[in-house]
Amino acid sequence: MADESDQQIGDVQLKEPLDLLLLSLDEIVTVKMRNERELRGKLHAYDQHLNLVLGDVEETVTVIEIDDETYEEIYKTTRRNIPMLYVRGDGVTLIAPPSKMPQ
Repeated sequence: MADESDQQIGDVQLKEPLDLLLLSLDEIVTVKMRNERELRGKLHAYDQHLNLVLGDVEETVTVIEIDDETYEEIYKTTRRNIPMLYVRGDGVTLIAPPSKMPQ
């Protein structure tokens, strides 16, 4: 019998907040990391520490530099594609699910 705090979404029984990631398996997720780093890729696996395995990843790194003469902030963005990536959970600050979630 389900606990009163448990919720059912589709075929997935949600007992803990991390169970929401079950709905995002094999879907494209956006992962915000420390140091202005962002990953977007297919979520293959995760664990309770938020260690992630992502496939077909696009990594975006934004660096803010200060112009020596005008003291203006200059934003530089670098992108690269990675076929498969293991992400350590201690650097993860946010995981955004796919834009369209199952009802």
